[in-house]
Amino acid sequence: MLAQRSQPYRSRKWLAAVHQIECCVLCGKYGIQAAHRNFGKGMSQKTDDCLCAALCDECHRQIDNGGDLTREERRALLDRAICDTIAQLARMGLIDAKEGA
Repeated sequence: MLAQRSQPYRSRKWLAAVHQIECCVLCGKYGIQAAHRNFGKGMSQKTDDCLCAALCDECHRQIDNGGDLTREERRALLDRAICDTIAQLARMGLIDAKEGA
């Protein structure tokens, strides 16, 4: 049985941890943004804070509106970046599976 959809997970602590990652998980460029997953959400609503990636402005822009990538490629790239961000947060000791961020 599927769980009912609840309010998105919001955590300033999680986003602050993402901002402690100094460089983009995709290209290594310094200066990141917490880029939320841009699908699987409601109108005018961001997805859960734990589904964001540490991306530089250029990678963020390419994933959001990159004309040289298909929608499926952009989604796959963002999903990879989200997984890489979570792994980096865990390696840095910024999140704990038992505690959350």
